[in-house]
Amino acid sequence: MTDAPRLEFRHIGKTFPGVRALGDVGFAVRAGSVHGLLGENGAGKSTMMKILGGEYIPDEGELAIDGQVQHFRKAADAIASGVAVIHQELQYVPELSVMENLLIGRLPTRFGLVDRRKALAWTRERLDALGVDLDPRAKLKQLSIGQRQMVEIVKAILRDAKILALDEPTSSLSHRETEVLFRLVRDLRAQGKAMIYISHRLDEIFELCDAATIFRDGRKVADFDTLEGVTRDQLVQRMVGREISDIFGYRPREHGKVRLAVQGVTGRAVPAPVSFEVKAGEIVGFFGLVGAGRSEVMRVIYGADRRTAGTVQVDGETVKASHIRDAIRHGLVLCPEDRKEDGIIGVRSVSENINISARRNHLIAGLFVNDRNEAKTADTYIDRLRIRTPNRRREIRLLSGGNQQKAVLSRWLAEKNLRVLIVDEPTRGIDVGAKNEIYNVLYELADRGVAVVMISSELPEVLGVSDRVITMCRGQITAQFNRTQANEADVLAAALPEGASATPMRNT
Repeated sequence: MTDAPRLEFRHIGKTFPGVRALGDVGFAVRAGSVHGLLGENGAGKSTMMKILGGEYIPDEGELAIDGQVQHFRKAADAIASGVAVIHQELQYVPELSVMENLLIGRLPTRFGLVDRRKALAWTRERLDALGVDLDPRAKLKQLSIGQRQMVEIVKAILRDAKILALDEPTSSLSHRETEVLFRLVRDLRAQGKAMIYISHRLDEIFELCDAATIFRDGRKVADFDTLEGVTRDQLVQRMVGREISDIFGYRPREHGKVRLAVQGVTGRAVPAPVSFEVKAGEIVGFFGLVGAGRSEVMRVIYGADRRTAGTVQVDGETVKASHIRDAIRHGLVLCPEDRKEDGIIGVRSVSENINISARRNHLIAGLFVNDRNEAKTADTYIDRLRIRTPNRRREIRLLSGGNQQKAVLSRWLAEKNLRVLIVDEPTRGIDVGAKNEIYNVLYELADRGVAVVMISSELPEVLGVSDRVITMCRGQITAQFNRTQANEADVLAAALPEGASATPMRNT
């Protein structure tokens, strides 16, 4: 590690209409180091990264690379200066292949035509050298979110940038992909790269980072030149400005009759029949490794994907197969894993995104939207879930990922007839304070008698929030655990392929 900063932010300020995103913020990152950047959603981290990447121009202050002040006016300027930023909300072309996404703008040509053979050989060689298991010919839209995220990471590395910023890079990665990423980060540090690492997973910060800076409400509140001797609780308190002794805050409750009954359900991506039940007031956590089939099962249950066999019942009433509208009519709703692709309408306001499903309840004479009712509903949930936005009219794409997630959840909370809520990775990329708020919302819904199904790849979250845990592997349910008897070792073992073959189904 060298002494001179490779990258410096000096008194950066940025204001958007109605909100001060950054105010007099500065910190430095040295070559050959990994610098953690922490803070709640909306603290200003992503805004700072967009300034680094040339997407935003700061209103005040400057940034310098190797002591030279830079004036980025567009993303191409930052790339030309050796900067690569991997945003939490991925930026890729879904219709193009892995190879084309990695080489976009610089595909090799021969006689004026793209030399696909050369491009394919080059891509395979680079992926093999990095130890990344991806098919260069696969289209991005056919890949999982984790695989798409890995493509973005590889793209940044292949630019041979001297400064890399990674915003929640492991939020959708499998355990194996995360191990690959950690190895790549350590290799890049050894090569003298300067890296900014943003993550709400504090164990990753302690494992990878040499130093850290904490933002809160658009301002820097702490700098740590080293993380030696620093505790997790110290970081959390500086991030949220208050103590959170138990992030999960679980509270028991009485469970009613069976509210959701799934029997023998299959679909194109769900070849083996799946059956389970969830009672009124119960929170059931689904755990499995990436590719276990959890999301695919829930999409079939909700009607987003075609159901080929089996039944889904809510309070004893059958929900029509492959019919989202009928699912919603029965009070069965889904908060999807990929909020950018499936959850939000980016060019619409926060208010419209919250009200879009319940709009039928806000019609006057069945024809005209009652704007006053919609405004009241939006303001209620903006306040209740602490969605950080200057006003309800703000385009949702301009909010941080965590605040977008809260708006998606608000959409279904606004449903008067909510009986079953399926939430897929509800806290992906969300800070510790916002996680606590979302857990409390899930508990409130369960207290009201809503049957909650939560999919999560974070095992501590599944164990901390759920009344019952169901594990899946290779598209099949492999085990069920009551809360009092579930532990990390047994749940993880049941989610592994070996556990699936050895124990087809067990109840604990």
